[in-house]
Amino acid sequence: MKFRFISPTLHGVADYSAGIGLIVAPFVLGLGADHPASQTISVVTGIAVLIVSLLTDYKLGAFRNIPFQGHLAIDLVVAIAFMILPFALGFKGLEANYYLFNAAVVFTVVSVSENDY
Repeated sequence: MKFRFISPTLHGVADYSAGIGLIVAPFVLGLGADHPASQTISVVTGIAVLIVSLLTDYKLGAFRNIPFQGHLAIDLVVAIAFMILPFALGFKGLEANYYLFNAAVVFTVVSVSENDY
């Protein structure tokens, strides 16, 4: 079985879905009640994900300025930031779990995405 099975195109679909999810989910889940930054960071990150996706050199990119491997590096930075944020900013409960879950998802998607594009 091929370990890296998410093509750049499928990764793009995940990117746009994640961007929208990061914008909508904090409102649906009620993030920000304990720590307003938890809502703001998610929305800003969602917007950034959509912008980076538009700039990535893959089938779903509109401007194709960022090489796909560079995009994967950006994804890794986001995953690391999402792992650190709950501890650095004192997020608790749902807010902490939201960021830790998203970090795990991003790490997983990056690790199984084809990187020889």
